[in-house]
Amino acid sequence: MASDSLEAQLSRFAHDKGFRGKGPLCVALVVTEHAKTFGLPLDSGNLVTQGGGQVHGLGKAAVQTILKRHGIRRLLAAEGGRTSRGSLGRMQDYVKLLNRLGPEVDLAAVESFWVDRVREFFAASPFRITLDASKGIRALVSDLMDQTTKREREAEGVSYSGALLQHLVGATLDCRLVGKPVSHNSFSTADAQSGRVADFLVGDVAIHVTTAPGEALIGRCDENLDNGYRPVIVTRNRGLVVAHELARRRSIAERIDVLGIEQFIATIIYSLDGFTSQGRRAVLTNIVDRYNEIVDQWETDPSLKIKYR
Repeated sequence: MASDSLEAQLSRFAHDKGFRGKGPLCVALVVTEHAKTFGLPLDSGNLVTQGGGQVHGLGKAAVQTILKRHGIRRLLAAEGGRTSRGSLGRMQDYVKLLNRLGPEVDLAAVESFWVDRVREFFAASPFRITLDASKGIRALVSDLMDQTTKREREAEGVSYSGALLQHLVGATLDCRLVGKPVSHNSFSTADAQSGRVADFLVGDVAIHVTTAPGEALIGRCDENLDNGYRPVIVTRNRGLVVAHELARRRSIAERIDVLGIEQFIATIIYSLDGFTSQGRRAVLTNIVDRYNEIVDQWETDPSLKIKYR
């Protein structure tokens, strides 16, 4: 099979099945390694862990070992794709492709194809923000969130909006509360650690950041109230009505505050900028710079960063 034909088939598969984010790329690398070890055809049933919930061998060490062979030392995913939703389904789809390609397929070329996709992933364009004095702060933040929505449509199964939302709120708090350190975590860590009081705890205020408020979040807000905290939910505009309604059903709507991300950011910037366009630009620049520092420290995907245009 000609290398061009192989690349075309792999490219079509990656496009059709959404193999663009770090989770799917980890699956492709590890399953290709299984094919090199066991040969083709593969039985997808043998590539599932004993508990049946994860892809066998999928993890940080395995992925980084493969990348290291190609001179890549950057961390692709802290969990090596193990926590990525849909990994089992993607593994099954990819096994079908490899089996169709047949035992004579050049698996080294297949691996190189996916490694090149990893390089593209690391080189992906960041989000863009225009420091335009003619635009309101809410419009600038809204434009950033629209960019995440567009990217999520192009890379199905990967969440960008949640990470941007969390770290933008964290950066804004850092700039507002100079000298009062705020704790940060990776987006995946914050998503998994349900035992934490909130995403951010400032004094007695428990700040929850989410793109999609649900019953579980409102339950945590109720727990916050029982423990003497004042819960605040920061979400996208489309989540405001949902959060209010869920809080009303739980009879705590009057005891919590629900803010849109645009309102949250704009209010803090106006409290810091001295009500001048020059000061506003400086504050926004500081928030974006701090946001990028947080992404550098806590995330492995550099395309989450924001650049000025």
